Amino acid sequence: MQAKKRYLLVSVGVALLFLVYMWALQIAEFEQQQQQQRWSRRHHQYPDYYHQYQQYSRQSQESDRAGPRPPPPIRRGPPKQPGRWSELTRLMGPYLEGGEQEEDGPQVHHQHSSPRERRSVRDNLHKNKRCRMETCFDFARCQPHFAVYVYPPQRGDEISAAYRKILSAIQESRFYTADPLKACLFVPAVDTLDRDRLSAQFVQNARTRIRSLPTWNDGRNHLVFNLYSGTWPDYTEDLGFEVGQAMLARASADVASFRPNFDVSIPLFSKDHPLKAGGGDGVATSSSSRRYLLVFKGKRYLTGIGSETRNALYHIHNGDDIVLLTTCKHGKDWHKHKDSRCDHDNQQYAKFDYQELLHNSTFCLVPRGRRLGSFRFLEALQAACIPVILSNGWELPFSEVIDWRKAAVLGDERLLLQVPSMTRSLGRDKILVLRQQSQFLWDAYFSSVAKIVLTTLEIIRDRVDSVVSRNRLMWNSLPGGLYALPQYSTDPARFPFYYAMLGKSPPPQFTGVIHTVSPLQSQPSPVVKLIIAVAKSKFCAQIVVLWNSDKPLPPRNKWPSTSVPLTVIQGQSKTMSSRFYPHDVIVADAILSLDEDSVLSTNEVDFAFVVWQSFPDRIVGYPARSHYWDASRSCWGYTSKWTNDYSMVLTGAAFYHRYYHFLFSSSVPGSLLSMVDRMANCEDILMNFLVSAVTRQAPVKVTHKKQYKETMMGQGSKTSRWADPDHFAARQTCVNAFSRWLGFMPLLHSQMRLDPLLFRDRVSVLRKKYRHIERL
Repeated sequence: MQAKKRYLLVSVGVALLFLVYMWALQIAEFEQQQQQQRWSRRHHQYPDYYHQYQQYSRQSQESDRAGPRPPPPIRRGPPKQPGRWSELTRLMGPYLEGGEQEEDGPQVHHQHSSPRERRSVRDNLHKNKRCRMETCFDFARCQPHFAVYVYPPQRGDEISAAYRKILSAIQESRFYTADPLKACLFVPAVDTLDRDRLSAQFVQNARTRIRSLPTWNDGRNHLVFNLYSGTWPDYTEDLGFEVGQAMLARASADVASFRPNFDVSIPLFSKDHPLKAGGGDGVATSSSSRRYLLVFKGKRYLTGIGSETRNALYHIHNGDDIVLLTTCKHGKDWHKHKDSRCDHDNQQYAKFDYQELLHNSTFCLVPRGRRLGSFRFLEALQAACIPVILSNGWELPFSEVIDWRKAAVLGDERLLLQVPSMTRSLGRDKILVLRQQSQFLWDAYFSSVAKIVLTTLEIIRDRVDSVVSRNRLMWNSLPGGLYALPQYSTDPARFPFYYAMLGKSPPPQFTGVIHTVSPLQSQPSPVVKLIIAVAKSKFCAQIVVLWNSDKPLPPRNKWPSTSVPLTVIQGQSKTMSSRFYPHDVIVADAILSLDEDSVLSTNEVDFAFVVWQSFPDRIVGYPARSHYWDASRSCWGYTSKWTNDYSMVLTGAAFYHRYYHFLFSSSVPGSLLSMVDRMANCEDILMNFLVSAVTRQAPVKVTHKKQYKETMMGQGSKTSRWADPDHFAARQTCVNAFSRWLGFMPLLHSQMRLDPLLFRDRVSVLRKKYRHIERL
């Protein structure tokens, strides 16, 4: 009986304590609301007290060495009340903590004690948290084209190397315009990447400079890039200026403040991240079996934000296949917070090489740092190490279009102890799929600053015209959203690289496109013979002659009669690059590109087309060339030597998909097109670079044919431009210029050559399907 009474008394006591605690919370909340109301009334009643207090506080901090300065007089305020510093302090002091701060003033350091207070600070960061494209974006500016304008930097602007790369990537993109009147989107030249007040890269007066932009208009149709925000100890998302209706392309985006379908989450990248790159840079091996299962090496935060997960990693570290290394040695006062594990952790940390761990582990742990994102994310992708992400609340980079479940393991910080079993449960097949997808994403969207910027712009462009936008298949499948342009088609089945994935067969017919620059001669002229040979192909649907000659277009009776439609069209600009213009008159998806002096038989045309149907995303044809690295000159070389090795199939006699005409006209920079047109050369090499960059595969050569050009007719003793030494030297220059454009060399060498069945076998000619090829 006595025990029951004691239990009853204890229960009553606990209940009373709980009621007192809840009553105290209600009082604290009420006082906070009253304080906010008093602040609002005071701000409206004395608007200048607030701003003058901030101004004096800033000036006082900047002139500590010069001694004390008297406060400035208050010129406006309550009637007949002279301004006094003490009055400013009395009126504004209670409301300054947590209130709006001048971006150049001293940072008020305080640790928010409750989630409610931290949420309040976060909610004040965006005055337009509900912004969406339909409410905070002017679509009328984007007609007829989506164009991006970069403000010119002002005198004295300090721009970091990373931000210079971002601006350069925009200015070199197909979206850039130098005319603000034609712009849909505006990017400030003010460097907003690092908004940590303690950082040396922090730009002063950002608020004033951004507000002074001619077309700022509360940020409408503006894009602001940011990698770091907030500062110690809270690391909030405060940028030090009002974003307003501007879109944010930000790293370490928090889902709580991220504005879906408006902001863009980008990865955190270092200042050394290349402007341009590609070709699977940094991938060590594609093997699904590596020495370690899970690795991590990084800082261990002893206190504050981000310390919880990293401080607990030792629980799952076994030193065998799970190697999780942390160090306390960072910051000036790490000794003050040193714990009993620091010495041992520091010793183990120094024993392992970080790159060796990355490239020899199946999974790489990506825990949050002080902010939600960290460099570990891109480092893991680059090393072909599957990311295991432990950062609750992180809006993953480009999550609007990328399905990260197919490329990473998404963990929960609260379930750290389950990570080993989670990774061990994945089979070899699943690991291979994750690694392949992560490598595709790295190469397509993250391997360079230019790709990060272009992906951001393409996402926004898709929002602007949602009717003409990519679906998730196009974003998450090779070759990726940067090469699958929805202006060509929103149906993946129309693109050559999706045929196999969708179970679609290549088209059964082709269009012959003959580029003509010479006057039409008598009936035996090369172009006439070529038209007749191509028209006899059973796969030919039509022939289009592109007349780029300076001479007048010949009358219709000068052209041969054919069993297929023959269309002659004037070149738009009569330039070399115009041969790849996507003319609407071309009806078939397969194109047979021909120079006027190409020499092909009907058998050769038929066989090459049959081969192309097995490789519809590549260039398939006859004339092969190669590139090589010239170590003596430290540049790329170009050769036409007759060898078994090649990396290009020239478009003077080759099949490819007509989508590449559209991609060539839409994505190749105008500077390169001007170079090609000025030199009257290299357009075929440029097309090879583009197709190889898309497919990451070599072209396909058919049969042993070496000669495919005749001497140009009608030029007396002059021979074809292919025999001109200057023409050959110019092509070497082009190879290097094109590789600089892409940031890597996309051409791949191949020794594969496809010949017809029974080619040159000593059997009856009647048993051979392509009987005339062997005699060429």
